[in-house]
Amino acid sequence: MATTKKTVQKKVTRAPKARAEKAAVSKADVNIYSMQGKKVGSIALPESVFGAPWKSDLVHQVTTAMQANLRQNRAHTKDRSEVAGGGKKPWKQKGTGQARHGSSRSPLWRHGGTTFGPRSERNYSEKINRKMRTGALFSVLSKKAKDGEIILLDKFASGAPKTKEALGVLIALSKAADAATLSGKGRSVLVALTSYDQNAVKSFRNLQGIATEEVRGLNPVDVLTHKYLIIENPEAAFGLLLARAKSA
Repeated sequence: MATTKKTVQKKVTRAPKARAEKAAVSKADVNIYSMQGKKVGSIALPESVFGAPWKSDLVHQVTTAMQANLRQNRAHTKDRSEVAGGGKKPWKQKGTGQARHGSSRSPLWRHGGTTFGPRSERNYSEKINRKMRTGALFSVLSKKAKDGEIILLDKFASGAPKTKEALGVLIALSKAADAATLSGKGRSVLVALTSYDQNAVKSFRNLQGIATEEVRGLNPVDVLTHKYLIIENPEAAFGLLLARAKSA
């Protein structure tokens, strides 16, 4: 007697495809502090600048290219046409029992030219597209914002260059933002100024581990080199960054 097998169809429910989520940046406003470490307001970080996903490959490509562009090629060796001496044939071609030589400038001879040595004509520079540079910067800034390593300063106002005053600002911000390493010996801080301020630059330059840069000149290498990023006058700074995003 033939037996029939019954097929039971199971209803399979498929979960909807997960959408690619961007790097999560808190929608809560970020505090803005004064030079005394007091909260003077808050502002929301622009999503297009501080909400970019982390792209490690892009950041690596841009940072290594920027470091290559800064490389100075100073190593230079002389080949046989550049070393001194050797214009005369050392000895006649035949009859001496020695190997044949036409010049003492040969790489085989002492004080002769160098074969395949480093030359100063070598170019290490690499081309970086504007869109790639901007994308890498926003990716690094988003990572900094996610890790809580961005501190907003209302304004750095100083009538004269004073290192003591700049150190006092760092101490006040470290207490207000709960960043203990901001003012210690092992500090690593990049201060982004909205515009060039000679007093601010001279005030911070004598402090170890502190660097200053204009917002329009921010780049992934400098931001990654330092742990904390202090942005002065955030409203104007964000406007410059948004304009940079539109031009990319």
